[in-house]
This record gives sequence, structure tokens and C-alpha cells, in this order.
Amino acid sequence: MVDAHQTFVIVGAGLAGAKAAETLRSEGFTGRVILIGDERDHPYERPPLSKGYLTGSAERDSAFVQQPGWYAEHDVELHLGQPVVHLDKKTRTITLGDGSTLIYDKLLLATGSEPRRLDIPGTDLAGVHHLRRLAHADRLKHVLTSLGRENGHLVIAGAGWIGLEVAAAARGYGAEVTVVEPGPTPLHGVLGPELGAVFTDLHVEHGVRFHFGARLTEITGQDGMVLAALTDDGQEHPAHDVLAAIGAAPRTALAEVAGLALVPREEGGGIAVDASLRTSDPDIFAAGDVANAEHPLLGGRLRTEHWANALNGGPAAAKAMLGREVSYDRVPYFFSDQYDLGMEYSGHAVPGSYDQVVCRGDLGKREFIAFWLRDRRVLAGMNVNVWDVTEQIQQLIRSGRQVDPEALSDPSVPLTSFLD
Repeated sequence: MVDAHQTFVIVGAGLAGAKAAETLRSEGFTGRVILIGDERDHPYERPPLSKGYLTGSAERDSAFVQQPGWYAEHDVELHLGQPVVHLDKKTRTITLGDGSTLIYDKLLLATGSEPRRLDIPGTDLAGVHHLRRLAHADRLKHVLTSLGRENGHLVIAGAGWIGLEVAAAARGYGAEVTVVEPGPTPLHGVLGPELGAVFTDLHVEHGVRFHFGARLTEITGQDGMVLAALTDDGQEHPAHDVLAAIGAAPRTALAEVAGLALVPREEGGGIAVDASLRTSDPDIFAAGDVANAEHPLLGGRLRTEHWANALNGGPAAAKAMLGREVSYDRVPYFFSDQYDLGMEYSGHAVPGSYDQVVCRGDLGKREFIAFWLRDRRVLAGMNVNVWDVTEQIQQLIRSGRQVDPEALSDPSVPLTSFLD
């Protein structure tokens, strides 16, 4: 039975928002819980969009966070296909796209991010795609099936995680794939030059062509359809379809209009929140892709666009909304599946933040663990086709202990020995 003494509103019906609503109920909150999403699909997880659902190994329904009936059963008022167009923190009201307003006692912004757009001629052609929403994945899956059947060409702008996962899916359907990337290796901004070559070799072995050190300058077409993609070094790549996978931008428009503190793009962007995921307004919280949080473990601010952050950040924000003591200090984590390579990455070590990369295992067989170190302390670890080590890697990161790099590189030395 809902007691209307308090109303908690969640803007953003993705994984973070859905898990926040679930946590409010599991923690005993009896007030109104209103979950608002601008998509018509029920809340879903995003990894299947470039992994299982896109490749055909998982059904569409596997992406949904809860069964559709769960929300009514738990007295969560779910508004789908309804954008929030205005936030007034002084009156504690939000305005929906249909003109109606809602008053909140506590508000959670879980508005996520949106794909960055190619600012070049030709992006209005029918064969230009982005991958962020389930509807995008529906369309792209159909496109990849057709390309594979007709020996068609897909050009992907960007060799980040989404670009590489879609490349692997496309090759699985038999499509021809060219990846255009301004950096010298795939994932250069995440893994640095030391490990990027592993993913270059993986994809080349599966027939993907890379064009490094270049950017798309134009997409040409005829009768509304894509014909080719041009790069800034004068090359022309045949294409029937183009995927823009050049990153994502946090959706901060509501927060900006409301006057909440934001973080500059050069510092990661997003809504500034403290370690309890509270914004500059005491009654407004933010979680997931849009939140740039003070991180008690890593120091400084961090905005993370990964599944685990939404999975865990939503519940943490919900507990903070309820007045619980919250210090959101989880080790960042994400995973990827490409062909027969599966990997997990824990920690945070952008190029320039570490002074050594140590590997244990066999890089040639793609069965190894890589560690990024600074002053002999583990900042991050990536296990590739080596399993059940994530907890130990995260404990190493949390401990802040100095380790012997030579021993760390030796597979015969148990990881647990560095934690004794």
C-alpha cells in the first residue's frame, strides 16, 4: 500500500533508474515512486545491444531489467515514451513533454548519455547509424543481416568498445568491415598503446580492415543511400552503411537549465555529485553515465559510462535519497566479448597515469592478465580469457600496496600472495 506522504521521482528509465526504483522498495520506502523514461520500451540493460542481442545469441527480452508486470506489482509508477522537458529546483517540480507537472520530495537524474554525432556532410543518409538505444539495435541487427547476405560493406567510425563489438558482430553475419580510427591503435584512450595491438590482431585475423590515423570527412550517397565514406587523408572506402561510434555525451540539459553544478567536458563532463551521489542541490541526486562523482578510493572525480556503474550506482543513489550513509567507492568495472575473446577490466588507468604495464600469461594465445602500475601499485587490471580473478584484481587495486612487477608477471605466483 503506497503512502503518498513523500514522492521520489526518477528521471531516466534505464538500468540505473530501474535499479534505484527496485532499491527504494526493497529498502522499505512506502511513498510514491515515479520512474520516467523517454523511450517506449521497458527499462533495459545496454550491453546486449552490442553483444548478445546484436549477434543473435540472445533474445531481445533478455535485455529487460524486470518483467513488465514487476513495476505495477511493486507500486512503481512507470511513465514510458515521456520526456522530461524542464526541472525547477526552487519549486521542486518537473514538467513532462505533455505539459503536465510533478512535484517531488527527492529527485534522481539517471538520464544517461547520447551518442556523439559526426559533424560531416552526409550524416542525413538512410544508412548512417548510431547504437545507444534498443530501437537502434533492432535496426542495426537487420542491417547486419542484410549486409552479410549481400556481401555488403560497413564502415565504422571509431575503434572504441562499441565500434569493435559491432565490428565483431558484423563479421559474424559475413559483412565486410572497415574501421576508421584517428588513434594509432584500437582503444588507445583506455588501454594505451601497449594492449591496443592485441585487439588490432584479433580483428585483422577475422577479416576487419583498419584505417588508423584518419577521420571521416564526408559520407557520399545517391538517392538517400550511402555509397562511400571519405577520410581526411584522401582515401575513399566503399560503404553501404556507416556506424558512428565516436563516444557518448552525458545528457545534462535538465541539470544545466536547473542550475545544478556541472563538470567541464575536458574533466569528463556530467553532473557534479559528491561521494553519496548528491548534486549541488540537497534534494537532487544523479547516477549512471550522467554522474561525475567524487571517488573516495581513486581520488578526484570520475564519470564512468559502463554497465556496472549503472547497476551499482542506481541502488547507491536510492539509499542516499533515503538518508542512508553512502560512500560510492566501487572499483570501476566493465567487460567485452569479441569473437572468442572475453575480457574484464577493473580500475582506472588512462594513458599518462601509469608508468608500467605488466602482463602475466600468453599474449599470443590471448590468455593473460595485464596490470597497469604506478610506483609499483596496481591502478587497473584486465583479464583476457582468464576467469575468476576479478575479485583478486580489485582487492589489489583497493589495497594500494606496492608489488614486485617481476613476481606479478609470473603465472606461478598466486595473486592472493600479493594480498597477504
